Amino acid sequence: MTAGWIRTALLALLALPAAAQDFSKVEIRTTKLGDTTYLMEGAGGNLGLSIGEDAVFLIDDQFAPLSERITAAIAKLTSKPVRFVLNTHWHVDHTGGNENFGKAGAVLIAHENVRKRMSSEQFIEFVQSRQAPFPKAALPVVTFAQSVTFHLNGDEMRVMHVPRAHTDGDAIVHLVKSDVIHMGDIYWNGLYPFIDTSSGGTVDGVIAGCDQALAIAGDATRIIPGHGPGLSNKAELKAYRDMLATVAARVKKLVAEGRKVDEIKAAKVSAEYDEKWGKAFIKPDRFAEMLTLDILKGR
Repeated sequence: MTAGWIRTALLALLALPAAAQDFSKVEIRTTKLGDTTYLMEGAGGNLGLSIGEDAVFLIDDQFAPLSERITAAIAKLTSKPVRFVLNTHWHVDHTGGNENFGKAGAVLIAHENVRKRMSSEQFIEFVQSRQAPFPKAALPVVTFAQSVTFHLNGDEMRVMHVPRAHTDGDAIVHLVKSDVIHMGDIYWNGLYPFIDTSSGGTVDGVIAGCDQALAIAGDATRIIPGHGPGLSNKAELKAYRDMLATVAARVKKLVAEGRKVDEIKAAKVSAEYDEKWGKAFIKPDRFAEMLTLDILKGR
């Protein structure tokens, strides 16, 4: 996903409804990762896809206006319909196509907190954005508390909940045989992440989620981030995790000293990382502010 589309997608998530966005120029790009596994990129979260003798299994589904394009891209690979859609969390850039795919017959799956949040109005305080309840047809019909495993297409797809990370309903998906891990929005490749504290997210949870993925990843594991360039690896995830841990530790120290939000922003706590991670939607000052507010909430 390009920087421009990252900005568009996040504005749609955090400020404007999908209907107000122009998706007419979005192309769905598909990259084959293995015999049954694919990466799909468009506008919104990066998608994972497994196609085999058993079923078509889709990880996230971006925005509703893109459902036909996603379906058309899949149709180039198989004549089978999408049977399962797994949401990595509740945000509309990952669940916007749920209603369309659900009505077409797909089984919608997510952590139990995803269904709870999609069933009621949500307010994202950091950007002053309100999300109306999703229609019933968009809600996950299968939910899990800790983990669930799918044995499909000759693969083992382990779905693991990560508490209080990007939100309180995040899931990591490990496609064991394919050696692919889909991180959802726990991992933003080359970007400072948005952590939705209004939805129960915390920087400590994001770091823990990275550690969980790093523990099961090998040097050759392909890692799909929620946003940013769609294909990453263990070394890049480790660098992202270490950046978060370093900046969060600095913010915690300043909060413990009684520093205010403006003082922490002025301290340039992420200075050495800004050139690499701070040029997209979450700029350095907003990143410092977001971490400070998160840490203050947890005191």
